[in-house]
Amino acid sequence: MHPKSPLAPPQLVEAVEALRRGELVGLPTETVYGLAADAANPEAVRRIFALKGRPADHPLIVHLGEAAQIDAWARDIPPAARALAQRFWPGPLTLILRRARGVHDAVTGGQDTVGLRVPAHPVALALLKAFGGGLAAPSANRFGHVSPTTAQHVREEFGEALPVVLDGGPCPVGIESTIVDLSSGAPRVLRPGRIGVDQLEGALGIRLEAGAVAASPRVSGSHDSHYAPRTPAELVAPESLAARCAALARQGEVVRVIALGPLPTDAQGLGLPAQPTEYARHLYAALRAMDTEGADRILVQAPPEGEAWAAVRDRLRRATAANGGMEDDAP
Repeated sequence: MHPKSPLAPPQLVEAVEALRRGELVGLPTETVYGLAADAANPEAVRRIFALKGRPADHPLIVHLGEAAQIDAWARDIPPAARALAQRFWPGPLTLILRRARGVHDAVTGGQDTVGLRVPAHPVALALLKAFGGGLAAPSANRFGHVSPTTAQHVREEFGEALPVVLDGGPCPVGIESTIVDLSSGAPRVLRPGRIGVDQLEGALGIRLEAGAVAASPRVSGSHDSHYAPRTPAELVAPESLAARCAALARQGEVVRVIALGPLPTDAQGLGLPAQPTEYARHLYAALRAMDTEGADRILVQAPPEGEAWAAVRDRLRRATAANGGMEDDAP
């Protein structure tokens, strides 16, 4: 993804010193940019919640510099977790495990579980190596808003409230990590991402269950409404998109469209690639761009069914949940 880290030593030193003072740092990963704090410093972790406006019981993911650090943060680690770490770390996979003694409630939302991953981005890995500990790092945006995939997105989100933002270029994955719960019983996928169920099953040699159940731990990005632009957004079936655009235009609404491929005739907006990993890479930047257009509404063409599009469909369902999700009644 990135052959080498573009991070200059003075930037690295500044970021490490800020983290050791208990301050926050904007951090690029291969998925999205994170808002990083020393995961062993509960006061620093609380600053994440304050800056994001995030509920205190919403757990954070701890980013590690290498898989060997997993034993410092988790206990009773099952063989399946080690197999997945060996296969997919560094990479966009978060493992939910029983937390080790000493892991603070501020990180776990008071739960007995902790989310861990090793990011596959040279800037993140360089910072983690230089810092030496784990970094709690949810996405670097206000709670519920569209996740950032460039350093400029982070600066626009927080301004002077976050003086240290490391620029690692656009995130090559573009959506958050796959989350797998291994804290009790059979492994379960709690959030889809770039690493699909078929890949996980291939690594483990077993069938996996998907979706949270009542007993599942709370995890990042699991609220029904999440990843949302401030402009009201609707998910529209492909066969209804052109008609929905026309109907809203007749009502005097200014509409922007995110289409799968070419835009409908007379529509304004963006057409994204019809390949799921490329679509995912550009999705959040497209939502943020359309959010600056002064429109009354953003219409998003629904992607296809199937495992390859599962993560994209999950993010779009949450991004449009506040406005009813899928628009079924387009004329």
